Amino acid sequence: MRRFLPLLAGMACAAAAALPAAAYEIDPLTRQPLMPLGNSVPQATAIPREVVSYSGRHAPGTIIISTTERRLYLVLGGGQAMRYGVGVGRPGFDWAGTKTITRKAEWPTWTPPAQMLKRRPDLPRFMKGGPDNPMGARALYLGSSLYRIHGSNEPDTIGQAVSSGCIRMLNDDVIDLYNRVRVGTRVVVQR
Repeated sequence: MRRFLPLLAGMACAAAAALPAAAYEIDPLTRQPLMPLGNSVPQATAIPREVVSYSGRHAPGTIIISTTERRLYLVLGGGQAMRYGVGVGRPGFDWAGTKTITRKAEWPTWTPPAQMLKRRPDLPRFMKGGPDNPMGARALYLGSSLYRIHGSNEPDTIGQAVSSGCIRMLNDDVIDLYNRVRVGTRVVVQR
């Protein structure tokens, strides 16, 4: 599958990057990668995760994505929100609306949708979860749509409009968000 990785950048919801398996701790029971170890996987970004003031109308627990700002806000309550940098859909693949998280997955598999395969027939038909997968460390599935909030192994794409409509985050950030939200969480995507 590594031969496909350079082809996936910008085409999948997440961009792919070949990362050495040794950069991740392996769960001895499931044999799945857990978390980046040390500094072997660059996750630094110019868009730090931080708690910010929030005076909007949305209830605590709501996720708000501003595609123009390229930021995701998790409303915490008490006039605060956690703000994350995100990558969003490139021109022609951007969207707005309200969805609900219907499923959560750790180290998700990736099956490119038919529309993507039509544009890019050279893509693999399936990729198992793990550090080489363009879906990253976690995925939050948005309703019955093809869109997800998911990780990315390419930190330079955060803050950019390069995906096929999915919202991508640094793996460290998507793990943090994944641990804070549940299935049923409301997601509001704004332009």
